[in-house]
Amino acid sequence: MRGETGTGREQATWTRATLGRTGRPLYLLTACFDQHRFAPHTHDEFTIGVCVGGEEVIDYRGGRIRTGPGSIVVLAPGETHTGGPAASDGYAYRALYAEPALLTEGILGGLPHFHEPLLDDPELAAALRLTHTELSACPDPLEAESRIPWLLTALARRHSTARPVCDTVPDARRIAHAVRDRLADELLAPPSLADLATDLGLSRYQLLRAFRTAMGLPPYAWLAQHRVARARGLLDAGYRPAEAAALVGFADQAHLTRWFRRVLGVTPGAYRNSVQDVRR
Repeated sequence: MRGETGTGREQATWTRATLGRTGRPLYLLTACFDQHRFAPHTHDEFTIGVCVGGEEVIDYRGGRIRTGPGSIVVLAPGETHTGGPAASDGYAYRALYAEPALLTEGILGGLPHFHEPLLDDPELAAALRLTHTELSACPDPLEAESRIPWLLTALARRHSTARPVCDTVPDARRIAHAVRDRLADELLAPPSLADLATDLGLSRYQLLRAFRTAMGLPPYAWLAQHRVARARGLLDAGYRPAEAAALVGFADQAHLTRWFRRVLGVTPGAYRNSVQDVRR
């Protein structure tokens, strides 16, 4: 679900993603401001932002933060802050608002504490920005649940006082195959990773770790490629792309097209036309 306010350079678009089909919502903000300055306020969640253009100044914990492109800002729940442009050319950023529990997966010691709110981590910043952009365009529940907790765990491990849990998950291949089979069997309405983890006696982070270790990619990416393979068979049989997308569980034809091009290098329509031409 999305909501947008503003015109010109004063723009803010909110997207509501869900972590798993029955999970709690997580909100994403895409913003670009020339003049807007936020009033002092707090959030119940962690605010995690990546500056993508210009500079912003944020008053926080009695000091002032100045962001630049590629920097990550982490603001703790309940901390009063405000923000606005550092210069007349404005600023742009992507932010997500994560419940505190999401930052405790994969770490020990309870809620993580970040000594510094401004972080320099180009690799993580790029991953957060890409994930934010793709989930804002299509907030798929399984994709959100596969990507967001993983990135937030990396954030807490790299930059907070928290200690990481052991990464070794015994019998990772068996776990991954069990998850793979459930996702394939429930193609149109896949279970949440949290539910799968509970069924297997694991935490969600352990499940993600085991799956990535054994399969080389996260659960949502495996399921998307499995759906592409199923859709390809339907296109071979003469189904239209929109029909194939619905029958294999993609949210819409655009989502099928996105993954079809990633896996096979062409759009579903172009593929269907080419295989039909061969038959003539």
